[in-house]
Amino acid sequence: MKRTIKKVKKGIVQLTTIDERWYIKTNGAGEEIFVPSVTWIASYFPKGIGFFKWLANTGWDEAQAQKQAAADKGSKVHQAIVKLLNGETIKMDDELINPDTGEQEELTVEEYECLMSFVLWFNDTKPVTLSREMVVFNTREKYAGTIDYLCKIGDKIWLVDFKTSQTIWPEHELQVSAYKYALPGPDMINLAILQLGYRRNKKGYKFTEIEDNFHLFLSAKAIWAHETKGIAPLKKDYPENLFLEKEEELGNNGEPIKEFNEDDARLQDR
Repeated sequence: MKRTIKKVKKGIVQLTTIDERWYIKTNGAGEEIFVPSVTWIASYFPKGIGFFKWLANTGWDEAQAQKQAAADKGSKVHQAIVKLLNGETIKMDDELINPDTGEQEELTVEEYECLMSFVLWFNDTKPVTLSREMVVFNTREKYAGTIDYLCKIGDKIWLVDFKTSQTIWPEHELQVSAYKYALPGPDMINLAILQLGYRRNKKGYKFTEIEDNFHLFLSAKAIWAHETKGIAPLKKDYPENLFLEKEEELGNNGEPIKEFNEDDARLQDR
């Protein structure tokens, strides 16, 4: 959960709470502009019968728990990949932040295996890193997102999204398509999803080229706009400081009450 604080008048500030659904950007006039995230928009694309069968068999509460666990796992793997790309060494007992709890947690065996498969893919492919964890805005369509990895493999530029799931869902394809059109020269960019910790082959990873489905992303955006009309980041005014006003208390005779003294109390008891 993020927040921005802006002074609106003397003694008053405006606090804006931003969750994972929003990105914030300041325009040339210094005004804050809030735009929806690519992942939020893409989540409104129809899930398909397979998803609803899984939901029915799993149950709502368990499904939400599994989704949160998968999101936490993905976040920790992403954090570790950035460290690897920055030239750092990752150890099995390294601790990374769990975004759900905000606490540092050791890598699980499953998460470490995802990182092993990333290292294997990187060594097999030898990509040239152009950018990682890059926040991009599409000012025309008004959305934003974070690109996991932009690299050059051979003579081609690839926009790669890292996933720790065993399945690529349609909304994943929409996400990378949207990222592509938030970059200059989209026609030169190829799209791919790299599944890490993949259990259906010996290498443990799968690199899948993704078709450009930006038109479907725009369709999902139209549905999103209809379903979320009126929703905006929470803004509320707060006093800049909090304090208690000191007030002199008076006794029955109009004199200020003497400060309590334990010795005086003991003498009165006698």
